[in-house]
Amino acid sequence: MRLAIMGCGGVGGYFGARLAEAGHDVTFIARGEHLAAMQREGLRISSTEGDVHLAKVKATDDPARVGAMDAVLVAVKAWQVAEAAKAIRPMIGPDTFVVPLENGVEAAETLSAVLGGAHVLDGLCGILAWRESPGYIKHAGVSPFVRFGERDNRHSKRAERLKAAFDQARGLTAEIPDDIQVAVWSKFLFICAMSGIGSVTRAPIGVTRTLPETRALIEQILIEITAVAHARGVALPGDAAAQAMRFVDALPAESTASMQRDIMAGLPSELEAQNGAVVRLGREADVATPVNAMIHTVLLPQERQARSSARE
Repeated sequence: MRLAIMGCGGVGGYFGARLAEAGHDVTFIARGEHLAAMQREGLRISSTEGDVHLAKVKATDDPARVGAMDAVLVAVKAWQVAEAAKAIRPMIGPDTFVVPLENGVEAAETLSAVLGGAHVLDGLCGILAWRESPGYIKHAGVSPFVRFGERDNRHSKRAERLKAAFDQARGLTAEIPDDIQVAVWSKFLFICAMSGIGSVTRAPIGVTRTLPETRALIEQILIEITAVAHARGVALPGDAAAQAMRFVDALPAESTASMQRDIMAGLPSELEAQNGAVVRLGREADVATPVNAMIHTVLLPQERQARSSARE
């Protein structure tokens, strides 16, 4: 397949490299020092699933030079999706489809508003990885997976084709869930809880899941998100919060969420797409979300400052 990776940090860099290693025609859309390093030296992945070094990769900061793709995987930060959607337009042909791999539950809708719903699937991924340095991605935990499907859950040949491409790659698993919305919200459950508690405490998950006080907050975050999902018609199972807590308990003790790492570094974060989204969507559905509201409120001044500094 001809694939473009929009955003080449821990998520896009890892999955794009695995697809390229498997022989697919992959173009990385990147920028800055990361792009320069990839163009000079390729892309290097250090991983618990096996290292890979692609000595040469296709990489550019100009999607208009790429041409129409079979598929585009969107792996930018959640707050960058709207801007990315506009940049993706030159790579959209009649049969091109786009798959978001962001945290949050609104990326597919944002992409559809710009690109048209016919071009957009929904999707998610799981991986603990980050850009260690320009041209170098470090994968440190969680067995990498991707899940995607048509937004109305119908069977489609294009989704099957993408799954077949992922199945040829090592170091990951791919799945087309029976209900993609359940899959997206199930991932949102644990990542939002992990992001929120980690961001307000500045502690790794091994600490916050152990202390009774912070563990209780994690559990309440999960309960609130589940209630919002049910109110919006998402068929999460009755034990969804308990399942998410088991996933949290299975993470490496030193794990931190990308939102937490951004906030601790004073960078713009996914606060509005995670805990902020729970509050906003809960308000729309008339569901109270007091713990998520507290987290959002406490972190909002720093988030505003980070965004103001980024614009300067």
